[in-house]
Amino acid sequence: PRLNTSFDVAVIGGGIVGLASARELILRHPNLTFTLLEKEKELSLHQTGHNSGVIHSGIYYTPGSLKAQLCVRGAMLTYQYCQKKGVPYKKCGKLIVAVEREEIPRLKALYQRGQVNNVQDLRLIDAKAIREKEPYCRGIMALDSPNTGIVDWQLVALTYGKDFQEAGGTVITDFEASDIKVAAESAAGSAEGLKYPIIIKSSQGKEVRCRFVLTCGGLYSDRLSEISGCSSEPRIVPFRGDYLVLKPEKNYLIRGNIYPVPNPRFPFLGFHFTPRMDGSVWLGPNAVLAFKREGYKLFDFDTQDFINAVSYRGLQKLVMKNIVYGMGEIYRGVFTSAQVKNLQKFIPELSPSDVLRGPSGVRAQALDAEGNLVDDFVFDGGKGELGSRILHVRNAPSPAASSSLAIAEMIADELEKRFQL
Repeated sequence: PRLNTSFDVAVIGGGIVGLASARELILRHPNLTFTLLEKEKELSLHQTGHNSGVIHSGIYYTPGSLKAQLCVRGAMLTYQYCQKKGVPYKKCGKLIVAVEREEIPRLKALYQRGQVNNVQDLRLIDAKAIREKEPYCRGIMALDSPNTGIVDWQLVALTYGKDFQEAGGTVITDFEASDIKVAAESAAGSAEGLKYPIIIKSSQGKEVRCRFVLTCGGLYSDRLSEISGCSSEPRIVPFRGDYLVLKPEKNYLIRGNIYPVPNPRFPFLGFHFTPRMDGSVWLGPNAVLAFKREGYKLFDFDTQDFINAVSYRGLQKLVMKNIVYGMGEIYRGVFTSAQVKNLQKFIPELSPSDVLRGPSGVRAQALDAEGNLVDDFVFDGGKGELGSRILHVRNAPSPAASSSLAIAEMIADELEKRFQL
């Protein structure tokens, strides 16, 4: 029989946000048909498969923002889900450690923020208590977050995918959406055209028809919006993060997550120590402008991605604002020992010979034309017949994995409202 290629809803993007949303939608609407389209041969290979693997508790985010609400709820749902599904995780906790006096007011402000965001069991601890939790860590004060954990997010995402398929959803891999348009015959009134007015074409010429589209494109969210005739802003600028890995015989130095007090001028959380589910310990990531959207290697380069990024006025403004910090990041990325020097403030016993170059990730950072990093989740649709049948997840920044089940609830609510599902 011919493979069914007509569905009520198509979700584009098989990362953790697309998979969580597809799962939530099909569980709420078992009588509708759903497909999930992924351009790679496997699911969740990009940001979902290249990150620190932390279950964030929700301390950092502006009170009242979507990030704050979704992260706190999402972390709780993640633990319940992993428990129910037998996905291994560890609640190994996290310390945000102040090593300089001037960081203490920022640390106390983070504590207040965590309280307002309703993060449970936070406490400020002194140097002696830091050593009790992390014997090799030095600091003058720390924020102790016992409910921060670690998990393999790729495994979590694939488990969402399994739920989606078991509920009757169709996953189509190797399907790179290259065009989204309204079928010409929907006006002419053929039954198929009227019921499934949207055509999604793949770069290999395959077609899927549907009534509604949700895009969760991560590193390509802006391009998916453009090909459907919606807004090209916010633009995605890729930042690469390189990790170092502790040599296995040095893993004893780290028990849980150890983070610095974040630099308020820069949107990344800083270089941190993170134990992994497989027992290894990662140090990182730095944040360097990537020259390729899926460029995980030090010298990966894609001309179109590079020109796209560099010609974007918003990026030029960001670079001018942060040029000194950026040069430092590139220098530290190439010279491991400079990175280690930074980390020795926290773990004095660490030496450059204890670390190896590890894996890399690329994160999608949304930027507006003014050079402002778009900090919160952004959803939008468009105008006209096509725009009114499509919802784009434009920006799903960290902590999107931690928040994924809560993001999915919100996206499902939004779809129901827009499309009267």
